[in-house]
Amino acid sequence: MTKPEGRRDWVSGVRSYMLAWGLPSAALVAAVFMAPSARTIVWAGALAWMGLACVANALRCGRLHCYLTGPFFLFMALATLLHGLGILWLGPRGWLWLGLVVIVGGFGLLWYVPERVWGKYARRG
Repeated sequence: MTKPEGRRDWVSGVRSYMLAWGLPSAALVAAVFMAPSARTIVWAGALAWMGLACVANALRCGRLHCYLTGPFFLFMALATLLHGLGILWLGPRGWLWLGLVVIVGGFGLLWYVPERVWGKYARRG
C-alpha cells in the first residue's frame, strides 16, 4: 500500500481488522445459539463496536464502505437492543430478520458493492 490512506486503513491490517470486525462478527454468530437476553447484549454490543470502528476508520483513512456501514451498524445495534427489550416488535422471527438485514445489508450491499463500483477510498476535497 503506497497511498497514505491505505497505510492508515484498519481494514487492510489483519490485527486491526480482527479486533474491529472479526471478533465482533464471531460474537454475532456465537450469540445465535444463546438465550434472547444474552443475544440482545452481545448483538447490540458487537454491532455498536463495529459501527464505531467503521466511523473511526472512515474518518481515519476515508474507506468508502465505512462511511456507509458505520451508521448502519449503529442503527442495527439500536434496533437489536429495542427488539431484545421488547420495545420494537419484529414478529416471531425478529432475530432472523435482524440477522439477515445485517448480513445482506451491512456486509453485502453496503460493504461489497460500493467499493466495487466507486473504489476503496472516498475522495477528500
